[in-house]
Amino acid sequence: MTPNDPKTVQELIGCARRLRTKLLADPHRPRYHLCAPEGIALPFDPNGCLYWRGRYHLFYIFQDPNLPRGGHCWGHVSSADLLHWIQHPTALTPAPGDPEIGIFSGNALLNKDGVPTLVYFGVGAGICIATSSDKDLNRWTKHSGNPVIPIPREGEPGHGLYNVHDPHAWLERDTYYVILNGKVLPKKEYDTTFLFRSRDLVHWQYVHQFYRPNPEWTGPEEDCACPDFFKLGERHMLLAISHARGTRYYLGRYENERFHPEEHHRMNWPGGTCFAPESLVDDCGRRIMWAWVLDRRTPEQMHASGWSGTMTLPRRLSLAPDGSLRIEPVDELRGLRTNHRSIEGFQLSGETEIDLPDLRGDCMEIALDLAPGNAAEIGLKVRCSPHREEETVIAYSMANNRLRIDLARSSLDARIVHRTFCIHHGDNPAVTAQEAPFALAPGEPLRWRVFLDRSILEVFANDRQCVTQRLYPTRADSLGVALFCRGNAAVRSLEAWDMAPTNPW
Repeated sequence: MTPNDPKTVQELIGCARRLRTKLLADPHRPRYHLCAPEGIALPFDPNGCLYWRGRYHLFYIFQDPNLPRGGHCWGHVSSADLLHWIQHPTALTPAPGDPEIGIFSGNALLNKDGVPTLVYFGVGAGICIATSSDKDLNRWTKHSGNPVIPIPREGEPGHGLYNVHDPHAWLERDTYYVILNGKVLPKKEYDTTFLFRSRDLVHWQYVHQFYRPNPEWTGPEEDCACPDFFKLGERHMLLAISHARGTRYYLGRYENERFHPEEHHRMNWPGGTCFAPESLVDDCGRRIMWAWVLDRRTPEQMHASGWSGTMTLPRRLSLAPDGSLRIEPVDELRGLRTNHRSIEGFQLSGETEIDLPDLRGDCMEIALDLAPGNAAEIGLKVRCSPHREEETVIAYSMANNRLRIDLARSSLDARIVHRTFCIHHGDNPAVTAQEAPFALAPGEPLRWRVFLDRSILEVFANDRQCVTQRLYPTRADSLGVALFCRGNAAVRSLEAWDMAPTNPW
């Protein structure tokens, strides 16, 4: 049979329909978060975010099983509204004759001529570039001189001085800069990046170590992978991961080709799943980021389901008047709301737990606004079974200023284990909760926006903290929502919406 044979076409259509039916019926597969169109993508790092001609373009790592050595490529989707995505042809693939054997992390920028340019790590080769003159960015041409920054071999200049992977490039006046992920050499302890400069994106000069790490902020096991460096308000931000601990960021000063971190914070804590961030600036001047949400199922479970690879919701980053970071879900997400429910304000006292039967669901947004009073702890329970065999607890503790997601009973599946470290760490003990620092000012109300999307939970707190989590309830009736309190507090408003599905894959 040939691909154009009517019988073959019908068989392919039937196979696609069966796969789609299977994916839509999967109780863990998200409905309005972006999932990998290719099925299983491990890793699924977002890369090359670029706003171009009215569309948000997002590139990402996936694996082509028809290619050797892992088959790491860059896929490509775009959206006009940050909600509904279309798939483009694969942007970057290792091909015969290329110096690289795989495509790994990098970013996108417009060069001096306004041409969209991808800067990426070519596995086994070094830093490479590709450009597109296609208005839809469907066709990319790799530079004939790749790698433009080769991996220095033993005995070559640069060997033992800097690492060559995970580039982030930008144009500053008439000079290009790129920082590369690394650890302080030669002992390879603590995180840093290495700075290079160029006039043409092709010929690069090593400058120096871009910033000095602070051992009080980061540990010797950490690196600075997937770096993303940009101006935010009157400060500069270095958004990155460490492979051991996930998404994190520095805020500080940038001057004389050096970054001077003034503070360090995390977007992921032990037990969490927020990894490999990437951001862009749109035509409204908004800094919008995504991150890969790690999958906590076993490899056998992922392959049996036929899918893995999910992005966070798009988040807007900005600075508060005091120079601290604000993290908010983008306004466009309100367009997915359906079936609005609300509960009028009421008082809470003592040891209280209230079931909220009108708020049941696994694909919804919940907005909670309350005055915490003298409550020692207050919060929501989601994905609850009727007798609490399964439940996930979202709690705020006034005593220790912590936002906690308790996972002790989030799933009856013993194969689901949440770990202290993300990846790349030998000793990785299990944990049953993720805790993030979060403090309310005196008299400040507690405002949460909680996004549930089957196996994904994202909790935004007062637009200055966000915790990302995976949960895999096994029971079909684990859909309940409850409010609990230890002490006296007042619910000012409580609203919920079902969220319309957008994931076409």
